[in-house]
Amino acid sequence: MAWVYLLLAGMFEIGWPVGLKMAQSPDTRWLGIFTAIICIGLSGYTMWLAQKEIPMGTVYAVWTGLGAAGAFFVGIIFYGEAASLMRYMGVLLIIAGVVTLKLAY
Repeated sequence: MAWVYLLLAGMFEIGWPVGLKMAQSPDTRWLGIFTAIICIGLSGYTMWLAQKEIPMGTVYAVWTGLGAAGAFFVGIIFYGEAASLMRYMGVLLIIAGVVTLKLAY
Protein backbone atom coordinates (compact mmCIF):
# COMPACT_ATOMS: atom_id res chain seq x y z
CA MET A 1 0.00 0.00 0.00
CA ALA A 2 2.95 2.31 0.61
CA TRP A 3 3.79 2.34 -3.09
CA VAL A 4 0.21 3.32 -3.91
CA TYR A 5 0.53 6.22 -1.48
CA LEU A 6 3.80 7.17 -3.12
CA LEU A 7 2.26 7.15 -6.61
CA LEU A 8 -0.59 9.30 -5.32
CA ALA A 9 1.94 11.67 -3.74
CA GLY A 10 3.67 11.94 -7.12
CA MET A 11 0.38 12.71 -8.88
CA PHE A 12 -0.47 15.43 -6.36
CA GLU A 13 3.07 16.73 -6.76
CA ILE A 14 2.20 17.34 -10.44
CA GLY A 15 -0.99 19.14 -9.42
CA TRP A 16 0.48 22.07 -7.55
CA PRO A 17 2.68 23.46 -10.37
CA VAL A 18 -0.34 23.08 -12.64
CA GLY A 19 -2.36 25.07 -10.12
CA LEU A 20 0.30 27.77 -10.06
CA LYS A 21 0.26 27.87 -13.86
CA MET A 22 -3.55 28.21 -13.79
CA ALA A 23 -3.20 31.05 -11.28
CA GLN A 24 -1.27 33.11 -13.83
CA SER A 25 -4.51 33.76 -15.71
CA PRO A 26 -6.93 36.28 -14.17
CA ASP A 27 -9.86 34.04 -15.14
CA THR A 28 -8.60 31.03 -13.18
CA ARG A 29 -6.44 32.74 -10.56
CA TRP A 30 -8.35 31.64 -7.44
CA LEU A 31 -9.10 28.17 -8.76
CA GLY A 32 -5.39 27.75 -9.52
CA ILE A 33 -4.32 28.93 -6.07
CA PHE A 34 -6.88 26.65 -4.42
CA THR A 35 -5.75 23.71 -6.59
CA ALA A 36 -2.09 24.33 -5.72
CA ILE A 37 -2.76 24.53 -1.98
CA ILE A 38 -4.90 21.37 -1.94
CA CYS A 39 -2.36 19.42 -4.01
CA ILE A 40 0.54 20.53 -1.80
CA GLY A 41 -1.30 19.29 1.28
CA LEU A 42 -2.37 15.99 -0.27
CA SER A 43 1.08 15.43 -1.74
CA GLY A 44 2.73 15.92 1.64
CA TYR A 45 0.21 13.74 3.44
CA THR A 46 0.47 10.81 1.02
CA MET A 47 4.26 11.14 1.01
CA TRP A 48 4.18 10.93 4.82
CA LEU A 49 2.07 7.76 4.59
CA ALA A 50 4.51 6.21 2.11
CA GLN A 51 7.48 6.94 4.40
CA LYS A 52 6.02 4.66 7.05
CA GLU A 53 7.19 1.64 4.99
CA ILE A 54 9.59 2.93 2.33
CA PRO A 55 12.96 4.56 3.13
CA MET A 56 12.88 8.34 3.16
CA GLY A 57 15.51 8.74 0.43
CA THR A 58 13.64 6.42 -1.92
CA VAL A 59 10.34 8.16 -1.23
CA TYR A 60 11.81 11.58 -1.85
CA ALA A 61 13.57 10.57 -5.07
CA VAL A 62 10.48 8.87 -6.50
CA TRP A 63 8.22 11.72 -5.38
CA THR A 64 10.33 14.44 -6.98
CA GLY A 65 10.97 12.32 -10.08
CA LEU A 66 7.28 11.70 -10.69
CA GLY A 67 6.51 15.35 -10.05
CA ALA A 68 9.21 16.61 -12.40
CA ALA A 69 8.44 14.17 -15.22
CA GLY A 70 4.70 14.64 -14.85
CA ALA A 71 4.92 18.43 -14.84
CA PHE A 72 7.16 18.23 -17.91
CA PHE A 73 4.58 16.21 -19.86
CA VAL A 74 1.64 18.33 -18.67
CA GLY A 75 3.52 21.46 -19.76
CA ILE A 76 4.11 20.08 -23.24
CA ILE A 77 0.64 18.59 -23.74
CA PHE A 78 -1.55 21.31 -22.21
CA TYR A 79 0.55 24.47 -22.23
CA GLY A 80 2.52 24.19 -25.48
CA GLU A 81 5.90 24.25 -23.78
CA ALA A 82 9.01 23.43 -25.79
CA ALA A 83 9.84 19.82 -26.49
CA SER A 84 13.23 18.70 -27.74
CA LEU A 85 15.15 15.46 -27.93
CA MET A 86 17.45 16.55 -25.09
CA ARG A 87 14.50 17.44 -22.82
CA TYR A 88 12.90 14.06 -23.53
CA MET A 89 16.20 12.31 -22.83
CA GLY A 90 16.49 14.12 -19.50
CA VAL A 91 13.01 13.02 -18.45
CA LEU A 92 13.77 9.49 -19.61
CA LEU A 93 16.76 9.46 -17.27
CA ILE A 94 14.55 10.62 -14.39
CA ILE A 95 12.04 7.85 -15.12
CA ALA A 96 14.83 5.27 -15.38
CA GLY A 97 16.12 6.37 -11.98
CA VAL A 98 12.67 6.03 -10.42
CA VAL A 99 12.22 2.55 -11.90
CA THR A 100 15.65 1.53 -10.66
CA LEU A 101 14.81 2.69 -7.14
CA LYS A 102 11.60 0.65 -7.21
CA LEU A 103 13.40 -2.47 -8.47
CA ALA A 104 16.18 -2.06 -5.90
CA TYR A 105 13.77 -1.79 -2.97
